[in-house]
Amino acid sequence: MGLLLLTGGESQRFGAPKHLQPHPRGGSWAGHLAAVFEAIFPNGLIQILGEAISERPELGNLDDLRQGPARALVQWAKMEPPKSSRWWIVACDQVRWSAPALEAWFARAKAEDPEGKVWVLAEHEMRIQYLGGFLGASLVSQIATSDARSLRELAAELPCHTLPATGPEWFDVDSPEDFKAL
Repeated sequence: MGLLLLTGGESQRFGAPKHLQPHPRGGSWAGHLAAVFEAIFPNGLIQILGEAISERPELGNLDDLRQGPARALVQWAKMEPPKSSRWWIVACDQVRWSAPALEAWFARAKAEDPEGKVWVLAEHEMRIQYLGGFLGASLVSQIATSDARSLRELAAELPCHTLPATGPEWFDVDSPEDFKAL
């Protein structure tokens, strides 16, 4: 298993990068997501695409061209990432994830796609959630050749399965008001 954590957003509404915002459970938003992943996948691969996690410098980071998440995924795929059966692709502002929620979501995604050959997405409140989904490793080479400019365009090029999802983990924290509600 692998985690691809996107930390390259500009986060102008917060006055500082989102991934560095303090999480109520301690550490930063990005550090929280890495810890959630490691609780379920203690030997999993972690790649940070964008800015590094300040409290986890050993994880390093890969540069992000800051052209949006779809172009970031294409750029990452062209780097030939380490081999993993599938990747949990999550944005640093999806900070409501907990270990039990991730474990349950992974179980559903794996049941839907046992061989890791599709991009398992969520439909939450009638919206497709591209980030937070599990990407089958066999799709990485296909992503590397994409010209998609949006996640919707990228998903249209790939085999995808969409599962209904509920829960607060699917809500991004996009404003200071959202942050206060954590």
